Amino acid sequence: PAQIATTLDLPLQFALERLATEQLRRLPERASLALLVVDTRSREIRAAVSGGEADSEARAGALDLTRAVRSPGSAMKPFIYAMAFEDGIAGPETRVEDLPRHFGSYAPEDFDRGFAGGVTAGEALRRSLNLPAVGLLDQIGPAQFAARLRLAGVALHLPPGAEPSLPLALGGAGITLRDLTGLYAALGTDGLAGGPHLLADPMSRRGVFLQPRAVEAIAAVLTQPLPDSPLPGIAWKTGTSWGGRDSWALGFDRAHAVGVWVGR
Repeated sequence: PAQIATTLDLPLQFALERLATEQLRRLPERASLALLVVDTRSREIRAAVSGGEADSEARAGALDLTRAVRSPGSAMKPFIYAMAFEDGIAGPETRVEDLPRHFGSYAPEDFDRGFAGGVTAGEALRRSLNLPAVGLLDQIGPAQFAARLRLAGVALHLPPGAEPSLPLALGGAGITLRDLTGLYAALGTDGLAGGPHLLADPMSRRGVFLQPRAVEAIAAVLTQPLPDSPLPGIAWKTGTSWGGRDSWALGFDRAHAVGVWVGR
């Protein structure tokens, strides 16, 4: 039979499958998960797990959930801040306001329904505050934000007939785990675009997505030390969609980007 060479790292793939099996035992009966490890430089997929048990219909085990279109919640915020930093709208130490505000008829709140007041943009991103992110997206322009993602090879999934709008800052569009992990891989290196792939793909798109200076600033803001570890830490961000149907965690360093989705 014909053989196809993939980019998977077999020991890492087995380790990720074991981890997925262990974690599924702790999740509700109908919860599913998807995990992805991507080489930030080549964008080659080193390990991928989807669904859970292959024979589990309740956990969608037969589906490739790394390609499922889901709401990213706050996991899109780093790219709003990166574009704001790049465009000179704000920097990590710029003071921004996390206070009640209306954008026309749109009045977002923070997850805990409180407000933090005046904070730096870096702190607002680390704490995933909603009002500063929406305010920055308002200055960038939702259509411009979506267009820049599209140039990077990522098309946000909107309802039929809908145009990009401010709820994009809080997960108001769909994206796949593969696309989102690819965007985070750009934060781990030099800001170049390029989607994750399982087969050798020397012609993969590698145009400029974000400027290195903006990428470095975002990585510095999101990097936190690992508890009880001599390692310098990793950069990471989480996201939760409306109603808690989707939970995301994405992390990166100079070598790898890791995406995790758990949901229903």
